[in-house]
Amino acid sequence: QKQLVESGGGLVRPGDSLRLSCAAPARAVMWYTMGWFRQAPGKEREFVAAIARSGHRAYNDEIVKGRFTISKDNAQNQVYLQMSNLNVEDTAVYYCAGAPPGNPSRLPGSYDNWGQGTQVTVSS
Repeated sequence: QKQLVESGGGLVRPGDSLRLSCAAPARAVMWYTMGWFRQAPGKEREFVAAIARSGHRAYNDEIVKGRFTISKDNAQNQVYLQMSNLNVEDTAVYYCAGAPPGNPSRLPGSYDNWGQGTQVTVSS
């Protein structure tokens, strides 16, 4: 599997915004379903958002609550997660993942290519 590389994590305060980026292999963003997951210490990895080849998006509404937006740039082979109004519960390692073409899946097992993750810490 070719590597996915996340960036953009960091330490922010409650209420701040952050944009995560995922650099993908050439044409991967164009052809595959791309997702963002997160994992907090002591918790299971959970689905955040995904975007299909068609541009169709899916969100974990329990987490996102209208605060996050997933997008992609096919030409730049990038996937983004724009996060706003962050709170301490958003603290986690955020992972970018790729899945075979299809509807955006919420299941980690549907994804066969994962990045190393980027840490997001929200603290006052």
